[in-house]
Amino acid sequence: MNRTDDISRPAASRLPAPLVPHLGSPSRRALLLTGAAALLAGCVNQGFNSRRARIDRKVRAAIDFMYQEIPETRELAARAAGMLVIPTVTTAGFGIGGSYGSGALLINDVIVGYYAVTSLSYGLQIGLGQFGIALFFMTPEALEGFRTSDGWVAGANVGYIVKDSGGQLGVDTARLTEPVIAVVFGEAGLIVGARIEGTKYTRINP
Repeated sequence: MNRTDDISRPAASRLPAPLVPHLGSPSRRALLLTGAAALLAGCVNQGFNSRRARIDRKVRAAIDFMYQEIPETRELAARAAGMLVIPTVTTAGFGIGGSYGSGALLINDVIVGYYAVTSLSYGLQIGLGQFGIALFFMTPEALEGFRTSDGWVAGANVGYIVKDSGGQLGVDTARLTEPVIAVVFGEAGLIVGARIEGTKYTRINP
């Protein structure tokens, strides 16, 4: 070979060829693709689990707070067939917009499903920025009706925790026969006089 020809040859031609990943046989490629898909699915499931874990923690904290601030709710929970707890409902403001929150349904103190609540502001007669809601289903029929409904709406047949003439909390005696009893609470405890007619509860898969 002529030495002069070697010097004049373009430098790029003397560079090593780029490395190209070698996936091997079709079965190896399929295995790698399967592994990648499993990894992606694991990440998605971890995201779902983390969202559920956050809801679980908030629900448990709300229950502890409610039992402490409104002790009467502990007896309601013991008598109820099921209890729905929405730790935080956020509303756009009184008279405008709507509200939204998410929580969980418990049966025998075990979380069995997740739900979201939505409402137009005129239906949710509270006027606060944030608050919590607990619904106590006092009969198996009421609980079953809630779980099988494609969007359960709170109506005028919901009873409420109220204060009597002596300032003691109790269930509205005019509503003792109602199958569902609602408790609306905030940082200071029970929100007396709050009404939740028009709120809609829908099952979600967080």
